[in-house]
Amino acid sequence: MQVSQYHKGVVLDFPRVCLYTGMTEIPFTLFLPFDSLENTMPHTVPDFIKALMAPNAYPHKVDTVKLIQTHISYVLIAGDFVYKIKKPVNFGFLNFTSLDKRKFFCEEELRLNRRLCPSIYLETLPINHTANGHCLGGSGETIDYCVKMVRMPDSGMMGNVIAAGKLTREHIDAIVAILEPFYETAQGGKDVAQNGTAEAVGVNVIENFTQTEQFVGCPALNKNEFDAINSYSRRFLEKSHIFEKRIAQNRIKDCHGDLHSANICLADSVYIYDCIEFNTRFRFCDIASDLAFLAMDLDYHNLTDLSSYLISRYKEDSGDTALDEVLNFYKCYRASVRGKIGLLTAHEQEVDEKTRATSLRQATKYYLLAQKYARG
Repeated sequence: MQVSQYHKGVVLDFPRVCLYTGMTEIPFTLFLPFDSLENTMPHTVPDFIKALMAPNAYPHKVDTVKLIQTHISYVLIAGDFVYKIKKPVNFGFLNFTSLDKRKFFCEEELRLNRRLCPSIYLETLPINHTANGHCLGGSGETIDYCVKMVRMPDSGMMGNVIAAGKLTREHIDAIVAILEPFYETAQGGKDVAQNGTAEAVGVNVIENFTQTEQFVGCPALNKNEFDAINSYSRRFLEKSHIFEKRIAQNRIKDCHGDLHSANICLADSVYIYDCIEFNTRFRFCDIASDLAFLAMDLDYHNLTDLSSYLISRYKEDSGDTALDEVLNFYKCYRASVRGKIGLLTAHEQEVDEKTRATSLRQATKYYLLAQKYARG
């Protein structure tokens, strides 16, 4: 990782493949109280982030501020609210290097996520620098922007509900009741639909195999597994008539793009958040691809009955009976991407041995799932 100056802080430049390739951001650092921050990582956190670690930096009650870093974001958890700030990074498919770009994508994140979470995504705010230091809003030079969100309860996070063994069909019913009308009214049309052709889908699928090939032979992925998943996917992409049929049925929409349990909260209502805002290539897709991610995620957690129930309920409510034709293909793709993310994480120099072992174990399971889907 190369580091250079940025607003008295740093610009982060990751020359390797990013862990976020249209999928979930992977948290890699958690900072706790403000008074320990200087001694924790003083050369890699910009000054304005350090300033926002102080509880008195906010206009509302805050006892302790927590900072979670991903490869593309700083996420500040402050009392009843969360502030998300984009890092000035460029990964090709994602470019946040200029202030104007970060402002634009903060606004896009707000606009797009309000489709499913209007009460959670509140506003975008400037981060300003004054003679007295850094602040949210107010006067002074704007040096960055953030998205302000309502903090959702940890107990309602779908991953925690799954871990507690408490996920039910009623939860799935509630999720489908949100998703079906969302997809029905989501933007479609020619510009969106062109992302559903076999050629366009193949760009993402083949790119994933290209990025994974370097890891073939490691404990999580042997050559036979890789070849089987790769061959199946390429053969399916040759069936262009199936993709054209999905386009003709108006099944290619402006979707969520990252629909799995880590981005769903089951609280007083169902909150489906953190969609892909930075690149339409990962969000303009077949509805089946979006749903396949969540169905695969349920399979991964050994909840195959609920996975099947999710798909059957959606087909019943939407009338999309042809979804099954492409479901295994997209589940295979989603499992392969998650497997790749596990491998990339495991091979990062920054991760500790526990994280490395966990990532390899998860990647192994994802690739076994991908093989299962490839076999049909």
